[in-house]
Amino acid sequence: MKVRQGMIPPQRPGGGFAGGFAKGGFGGGKPKNVKATLRRLMGYLAPYRLHLLLVLLAAVLGATFAILGPKILGLATTAIFEGVLRGHIDFAAIARILVSLAVLYVFSALFTYLQQFLMAYVAQKTVYSLRRAVDEKLTRLPLRFFDSRPHGDILSRAVNDLDMISNTLQQSLIQLITSTVTIAGVIILMFTISWILALAILLTLPLSFFVMTAIARRSQRYFMGQQLTLGGLNSQVEEMYTGYKVVKAFGYEQEAVQRFARLNEKLYEQSWKAQFVSGIIMPSLMLVGNLGFTLVAVLGGVMIAQRAIAVGDVQAMIQYANQFTTPITQFANIANIIQAAIASAERVFELLDEPEELPDAPDAVEIHAPKGQVQFEHVRFGYSKEKILMHDINIDVSPGQTIAIVGPTGAGKTTLVNLLLRFYELNGGQICVDGIDITRLKRGNLRRLFGMVLQDTWLFHGTIQENIAYGRADATQEEIMEAARAAHADHFIKTLPEGYHTVLGQEASNISQGQKQLLTIARAILSKPSILLLDEATSDVDSRTETLIQNALSAFMRGRTSFVVAHRLSTIRNADLILVMEHGTIVEQGTHQQLLEKQGAYANLYNSQFLGRSSQGQ
Repeated sequence: MKVRQGMIPPQRPGGGFAGGFAKGGFGGGKPKNVKATLRRLMGYLAPYRLHLLLVLLAAVLGATFAILGPKILGLATTAIFEGVLRGHIDFAAIARILVSLAVLYVFSALFTYLQQFLMAYVAQKTVYSLRRAVDEKLTRLPLRFFDSRPHGDILSRAVNDLDMISNTLQQSLIQLITSTVTIAGVIILMFTISWILALAILLTLPLSFFVMTAIARRSQRYFMGQQLTLGGLNSQVEEMYTGYKVVKAFGYEQEAVQRFARLNEKLYEQSWKAQFVSGIIMPSLMLVGNLGFTLVAVLGGVMIAQRAIAVGDVQAMIQYANQFTTPITQFANIANIIQAAIASAERVFELLDEPEELPDAPDAVEIHAPKGQVQFEHVRFGYSKEKILMHDINIDVSPGQTIAIVGPTGAGKTTLVNLLLRFYELNGGQICVDGIDITRLKRGNLRRLFGMVLQDTWLFHGTIQENIAYGRADATQEEIMEAARAAHADHFIKTLPEGYHTVLGQEASNISQGQKQLLTIARAILSKPSILLLDEATSDVDSRTETLIQNALSAFMRGRTSFVVAHRLSTIRNADLILVMEHGTIVEQGTHQQLLEKQGAYANLYNSQFLGRSSQGQ
């Protein structure tokens, strides 16, 4: 094995990328393009055109039957009024009118039920497609995306914003359709009764729309601010919950509460303003509607006195005046809800538009009989193009070799491992596995070549058996237990009440950190990888368990290419080659004994650990 590299200026890993969330196109401010967002949302509704057409038809029929009600009821009122004047009321005729009215209302209810049923199906299927698109998108996003965005905001977009879209589609869209049909139908029927009274009511229409649009425009920015602040609050809650032990250990409870209080206060202010501004639409429109109602009552009374209109028709016009005002009020409420939904949809689409991992090359290949040869050839990498961390890294690793990577925190050890898995794209050079550039390999095949044990353990909510078998669904019970025994996890698993069927709680809080690490090591052993990556794998276990694990890993690593990132230098004494990294460059390389004899950076690290401990023990 040979190592060659150029010199690199000091650079903070990830430098230049923090703050990209605020500067990038990933949210902030009010909707940038309402029309484009609506068109894109309509694209998700396109597969359900037939259902939407049936919803429209049901809404038209349901609203039409409901609209005809006041006119028919007016006929009954006129019949009673005229009967009183004649001294004889035709109750049979009135009964026939009322039966017709009842039939109309029944049909109206049936069609209303049908439109609700169909719209619920359309809304849920649409949001189902959006949720699936978001979930699939998250699996295709590069690691740098998650490193540079607050997790709480991502969750807010994937959950809260999608819920807002769901509620809007299911409720507001139907209201929008029925309100439109109701307004059109009421105007037509009013003109068939009396064009004078109809015009009197329509005179209030411009004023109603002016009030509605003026208030809705003002509330728009408050609703967007509400959604953005909610995302920040979710981030705060997620951080405090996942790190509650650290919060308590450092006595940071009061500061955490104060920080939450500030965000909560901001959310309160945004929500209060949004709800208040949208809330004044209703009384404002009611005031305008009452003006129309008053005009109909006064003019209708004059026309009845002049025998220019029947009393039942005036009653119908009064009811139509009320029916005319109600959908306009609904329009105002819908406008506010749609504003919030558009803001949510835009945030979701921003997530869906994030740059993904580079796709596999059209001629991408797979390695079916891996040997474990790894080469870094003139690798150049930085977390941003302006600040390069690695300038010229060259490494040749023969199959079966164990390569240890050591160095102070921030030296680039973990970055080197991440580049192997193609979690980040290089700025220059290439990395080859078995002589093939990893950019020419299918990602799935590349990553299946590696078994990985990280310092930060990850276990999901499920049984211990399922966690060990993660990535190998075909593993037998015996294979799972054998892997656990090799990782020295079998003993503690059997002491648990349900053994291998013990369900791990949220973040596996019902077992210790060291036990979590043993399970992740068992998982790696079960996967039988060609190349093993150990990143501080024994950092959270005691010395005795560490020795047992090292013995197990030594047997498992035999014949496999292994990269071991370690702070404890005692764990890598037998490595075939040790790479010493500082500021992203490899400053020394050799065996344990060779590096000690050089009296350089490795010797300083070694002496600081072991001689320091000896002096403390004296």
